[in-house]
Amino acid sequence: MFLNLNHYKLDVYQSARQLRIECYKILSVIPDSERFNLTDQIRRASTSVVLNITEGCSRRSETERKRYFEIARGSVIELDSCFDIVIDCNYIKKEELVKIENLIKTTFILLSGMLKKE
Repeated sequence: MFLNLNHYKLDVYQSARQLRIECYKILSVIPDSERFNLTDQIRRASTSVVLNITEGCSRRSETERKRYFEIARGSVIELDSCFDIVIDCNYIKKEELVKIENLIKTTFILLSGMLKKE
C-alpha cells in the first residue's frame, strides 16, 4: 500500500484482493459455531492467497517465486473446498456464491499462468 511495487499492477493480485474481500463478506452468514473452524479457515486461506502472491513477487529467484505462487494456488484450492462445506452445510446456496466462484476460477487460472511463465 505504501510502497509503489509492481505486484499492485498484476491482474492476479487484484483478483486475489477482490476474492479476499468477497470471502470476508460471506463470513457473516456462517454460524458462530464455525467461528474457530470454517470461518477462521476461510479468513486465513483468502489472506494467504494475497500475501503469498505479494511475497512471491518480491523474490529474485525463479524457484522461490514459483514456490510462493504454488502456495497461493493451494490456498485458492483450499477456499474452493471450504465453499463446498459451506454449501454442504446449507449455510448458503451455491447460486449466491457466483461472484466468489468466478473470482476463485479467475485467480486459479491467473496463478496457473504465473507458474507456467516461471
